[in-house]
This record gives sequence, structure tokens and C-alpha cells, in this order.
Amino acid sequence: MQDKLFSQPVITQITPYLSQRQAGELPMIVVNHPKVRAAITLQGAHLVAWQPSGEKPVIWLSDKTPFSTGKAIRGGVPICWPWFGPAGEPAHGFARNQAWVLSAHDENEDGVILTFVLESNAQTKKLWPHDFTLFARFRLGQHCEIELEAHGEFEATAALHSYFAVADIADVEVSGLGKTYIDKVNNNAQGISDGKQRYPGRIDRIFTQAEDCAVIHDKAGQRQIEVYHHHQSDVVTWNPGVELSCSMADMANEGYKTMVCVETARINKPMRSAGENPARLGTTFRLRRKA
Repeated sequence: MQDKLFSQPVITQITPYLSQRQAGELPMIVVNHPKVRAAITLQGAHLVAWQPSGEKPVIWLSDKTPFSTGKAIRGGVPICWPWFGPAGEPAHGFARNQAWVLSAHDENEDGVILTFVLESNAQTKKLWPHDFTLFARFRLGQHCEIELEAHGEFEATAALHSYFAVADIADVEVSGLGKTYIDKVNNNAQGISDGKQRYPGRIDRIFTQAEDCAVIHDKAGQRQIEVYHHHQSDVVTWNPGVELSCSMADMANEGYKTMVCVETARINKPMRSAGENPARLGTTFRLRRKA
């Protein structure tokens, strides 16, 4: 799926390493750099590919997701804001369905830095009665850094809903999740954990005391993905399991086998933006090959 993104024709060559192309109905910015290739759709400032040179894709993207205006993309790193989950309509907020603007870009021998901006408008005001300016910054190279910065006067919940590509979910363990969690599959029951999560079936848990770094141990893929959390209060991990995967129109029946979500979030302690003090949420991905 991601190879298709990079083979789309160039509409505008922005710099030697940056171009604008089209994925279905959605314009996207494509990074082709000696150290990394990546793609971000302008709808949602949504990272849909990140692949350091010489590595397999790190980000998971559904083969069946529609790249349609106003429809959420299944996979990548959706920006869930200004609410997480079913706290409003649409679910996971409107930021991932809005058209953002590429406001700044820079590049050097190590990679590229991109900044996207979304401002409140008539459409967002119908969904949420606040003025805001939202920045999404991406530093893309051997590592991937994402920062969300929210300006205005409000509280919001949010998540960087990161989908990662794994070889076989049956051989995946995520560590660094902390002791306590809320089990969304089991009616929001409180749970106690040893800080490690495996995926024998559908898993949807909000860990409320996670460490600042979670590690995805992808045994079959012979690599580890380190997910660092910045300004977070919670870390969410999700895999739909076979039944839910089969019921989702934008995911293949077997889709659950090659993905896991580990999400940097502010759910139980909302982000507070006020005056000169914007709220922030960030994450960094690092790849480690397993010896």
C-alpha cells in the first residue's frame, strides 16, 4: 500500500526532497530523502508512511482505507483532537478530517522538518465552540518526532493514535505500559498489569501510569520500535482482534495480524491551553534492530 503512495505522480516539486502528490481524493506531501521516505496527507496532517533508509515500513496503513475527503484514514498516525473516543461527533474529534496547511518546511542532510497548521473555522465552530490554532510539527529522519501544539483558551483531550507495522501480532509484546489501566473492551473496568501487553484477541486499554517509553517487541520481525511519550497522561494500546477486524469495512479481515497501536494520549488529564501557554503533546519513534 505504501509503495503506491511513493509511486504517485508529482504534482508540485516543492524542494529536492519534498513534493506534493495525490492519494485518491487527498493531497499529500511526500518526503524522498537519502535518510528517509515519508508521506503526510494535508487532511488531518496525517502521517501515513515513515520508513528510514534500509528499513521496512514502520507505520501500518490499511490496504482498504479510502483516501476520501472527510473520511478518516485507517492507519498511520491520526491526530485525535479536541476529544478522544466517542466524547463527541465525529469520534476522535475533527482534526483528522479537516484540511490543514503546510506552513513551513526545512531540510538538511539528516532529514526534513515540516509544520502544518489548522485554525478554527465555521465548520469546526459547529462541532466545538472555541477559537484555536493548532500546529503539527514533524521531524523525519532516522527517527520520527511529532509534536502537537494547541493555542487558545480551552481544555481538550487528545491522542497521537499511532499504528505500527509488525510481522505477526501473535509474537508481539509491548513493555513499559505501567501498572494500571482502563479496559475499554470490559466496560471500562480497572485493571492491574505487569506493564507488558500481549494480544491474544481484541485489546483496547488506556494505561494511566505508563513509563515515558514503551517498547514494541516484534519478535517475528526481528526488531523493536521504541515509542517515547512527551507531555502525556496516558498511553493507549489497541488491536481489534479477528472479529472486529472482519467487521470493519476499511480493514482487511487479516489486517489485525500485522498492526498494533501504541498511542501517546491526554485523556484522564486534559490538555489545557491558556493565553501565552499552549498545550503540547508529542511522541518520538526509534527503530532498533534485534541482534
